[in-house]
Amino acid sequence: MVKSREEVIREFNEEVNMSADELEKWLEDPKSTKAGTGVGIESGHKIIEILRKNPEKDPEKYDEEDIAHMRKVVSYAKRHLAQEDHLKDTKTRTELENAKSTIRSVYFSPNACRNAYSSSLKNWGHVSLGLNAIQASLTSVGLAGSRQIAGRRAGRQRGAAQGRQSRYR
Repeated sequence: MVKSREEVIREFNEEVNMSADELEKWLEDPKSTKAGTGVGIESGHKIIEILRKNPEKDPEKYDEEDIAHMRKVVSYAKRHLAQEDHLKDTKTRTELENAKSTIRSVYFSPNACRNAYSSSLKNWGHVSLGLNAIQASLTSVGLAGSRQIAGRRAGRQRGAAQGRQSRYR
């Protein structure tokens, strides 16, 4: 089933949690090129264009080309986040640390972003954060319901990690 325009915009704005400036700075860092193929870098530049073109995130200001790329970003992020959960079930910590993967840092350090685990997704504008960092970020920009949004995201990360954290200590 194809997601509606509104759903794609909402999910894009949830998954892309870096500002245009943060993403641009990351893409200029040599670490970003070690994270994967040029497709992620190209996508990151397109995301920057979308973010700068519509900083208010007004749904009416996105054109069909924007929506098409937003759909691609959402699909990539969801697929990779799901793959991470599977990898954590089947690999040791050492294997995960050495993998060219998008393993999220929340399992190893809940309130830190460790580039070795999240750099591929960073090319696509997504930084995995612990609950406190998400709440602080959302509260600082005055988003209503920030605790609910942050709790939902951190809950998704925590829920996937339950029962596996002791394996990595």
